[in-house]
Amino acid sequence: MTVNGNGSGAGPGPKTARRRRGRNNDDRPSTIRDVAERAGVSVATVSRTLAGNYPVSAATRDRVMAAVESLHYVVNVHAKALSGRVAGPIALVLKDITGPSLAHVAAGVEQEAATRGRLSLVCATHGDEQREDDLVQMMREQHAAAVVLVGGSSQDEAYHQRMAEYARALDAAGSRLVLVGRPPLPGDLPVTVVEYDNRGGAFQAADHLLTSGHRRLLFLGGIPGLSTSDQRRDAYVRALRAHGVEYDEELDKPGAYTRVSGYQRTRDALDAGLDFTAIVAGTDMVALGALAALRDAGLDVPRDVSLVGFDDVPFAADLAPSLTTVRVPYEDLGRTAVRLALDREERIAGDDYVILSTQLVIRQSVRLMR
Repeated sequence: MTVNGNGSGAGPGPKTARRRRGRNNDDRPSTIRDVAERAGVSVATVSRTLAGNYPVSAATRDRVMAAVESLHYVVNVHAKALSGRVAGPIALVLKDITGPSLAHVAAGVEQEAATRGRLSLVCATHGDEQREDDLVQMMREQHAAAVVLVGGSSQDEAYHQRMAEYARALDAAGSRLVLVGRPPLPGDLPVTVVEYDNRGGAFQAADHLLTSGHRRLLFLGGIPGLSTSDQRRDAYVRALRAHGVEYDEELDKPGAYTRVSGYQRTRDALDAGLDFTAIVAGTDMVALGALAALRDAGLDVPRDVSLVGFDDVPFAADLAPSLTTVRVPYEDLGRTAVRLALDREERIAGDDYVILSTQLVIRQSVRLMR
């Protein structure tokens, strides 16, 4: 609604609007001096009231807090951090925030951080190493209590060197590097590692199909070179050997952990006329794509082809048929990462490596071969 030059009209005048937003007449953010003036106390009294480290009367506290609210005053968090009066945040750095698995890790980090009165910050690298470097450096400068890196990684010398630099730089700043879902680093470095039993889970998935009588298992693993991909493939091969089944390279189809990739690899295997009765999918998203490809080809799960996934994301139980899969305790990974990072001074030296168990969840997507 239009307001004329003399302030008349249905809406409030400019000065009134500024006051309602908690700003001063010059439209600048409120300061601690503004709060003191509004409350009728000294700047020192406002500071002590907000810090909670000095006794003030209930009446004084009420006046100060009323002034804070009316002015929308925001405490300078950076100044408090430098003075040591506020706990550093927990920074979660991951490749992508849209995946259901990583979202659950983030939920666990946030829950544990909130329980301990910490802020949690979520940062995405989109696979850019330089961006990861910049984010870690930024969190170091912001006095983060811990920097949590999540997800599979390429286990080469360049990676190990980069992680060693992160660990030492963060440790020098009083922070902590935490690796989640990644193997430990070589050497004696100030780093905390929280893994899950990746190999054990993948072995259970393949073993369940083999125990059910299947002998031709199409393996839709991840991209070679990534720690999670290599570990799951190793477990698949080990399960075959444990059942006396010869490894067949043509049934080993690596690719991205995406629905599209799962669909395309399954269609390619069908078009090539490969003989298989079951699929081991590297993730539930891959399994979802495989299921769609099988249905498009007129095949039924599990009557024609059995299917096992990995992750146990929320939709796995709601598929038709419900998906047999490996449950990974993603939220527990996030909570454990924060707990170990913040409580490290209270634990026995060297207790910085934890492996959480995985569990095969049997549902309806596997048929027992007669």
